[in-house]
Amino acid sequence: MRRVHSNSLHVATRKTPGAINRQIVLDLLRAHQAISRADLARVLGMQRSAAGRIVSDLIDQGLVWEGAAGPAQRGRKPTLLHLDSRGRCAVAADVRVTETSLVVTDLVGTELTEVRRFATEREPRPFAARLAEEIHRLLADHRETGQCAGVGVAFPGMLDRSRSVVLRAPGLGWRDVPMREPLAQALGLRVEMENAARACALALIWHAPAGEVPGDLAFVSVSDGVGVGLVLGGQPLRGRNNAAGEFGHLPLGIDGPRCACGAQGCWEAYVSNLATVSRYNQGSATPITVDEVVRRARAGDVKAVTALLVTARYFGLGLASIVNAVDPDRIHVGGEITAAWDIIEPTVREALAERVLVASAAATEIVLVNSGDHPRLRGASALVGASVFAGASVA
Repeated sequence: MRRVHSNSLHVATRKTPGAINRQIVLDLLRAHQAISRADLARVLGMQRSAAGRIVSDLIDQGLVWEGAAGPAQRGRKPTLLHLDSRGRCAVAADVRVTETSLVVTDLVGTELTEVRRFATEREPRPFAARLAEEIHRLLADHRETGQCAGVGVAFPGMLDRSRSVVLRAPGLGWRDVPMREPLAQALGLRVEMENAARACALALIWHAPAGEVPGDLAFVSVSDGVGVGLVLGGQPLRGRNNAAGEFGHLPLGIDGPRCACGAQGCWEAYVSNLATVSRYNQGSATPITVDEVVRRARAGDVKAVTALLVTARYFGLGLASIVNAVDPDRIHVGGEITAAWDIIEPTVREALAERVLVASAAATEIVLVNSGDHPRLRGASALVGASVFAGASVA
């Protein structure tokens, strides 16, 4: 049974059922992205005229539009309905410790431009100025994408409840940095910010197929750091301080390598891209990427294979902490390390089985998210789409 908190109750009015139905229609259209009024009414279990009134209101508000006619077995072809992203776009920003990526999308997350990248400034003010400059340039170069409805930022750190202040970003060394408002003022646009891993998890809700209930899931993002976004009962888990899911900073060993957060032995310090590269280099200053380590492993470089397998073991041990703590239906994994999954999966699974408290939990489904799908940018875009279409489950 779900507990009802009296301090957050709002008494229903005569408008409440209509608002709920309106949101259900928007969610169905988002999932289907091409559905007729008749099919919509059947899914909703209401009369076609009632569904039609809701759709007409949404069309008047500029949230839904009528597209081409769809197929029909007999009689008149139905007009298909879509969320209205015409003439509007969003900018998605993926901020990482070493690099920031930008892309323009429509309001349902389809990329409209190529991804642009630039080095992340280490100081907050220069970073905000550079990010605003790059976004202005990107939009100016692609005016055909329409009016920008907002900017979504997937950020590698912990944000306050308003998602306006960066409470802590260990990899950047930031603490208590106001970021959303200065960026919004510099851009003259609405800005939505979220922890990167949680943004990826939110995107899984936002892009869930029609009729699929997200359930309990975790999104683990492995890059310069390690982030975890949790969805429980189809809702994002935030916690009192908006810091829920920071498994990357749980210790695997108190005497382990020093983490960017200042502690020793954090999971992140064992499995991040930086950790894998350092393990391969073993003190060498030669610049190299995880992608290159994977390439060398496939070419038969024993040292590269060994570095990946050590990372794999620590990765599996950390996944066991997530499984033991929240017992998710599945874990989505994103990051460059997934390119070596066929090499590391047996070791990951072995370590996971070693530490789970319930034997069957070792078989928890792990879903790989291709880096080429840009999951963090997809999450950043979903922040804007959800704000425009008022997806209560995502906001």
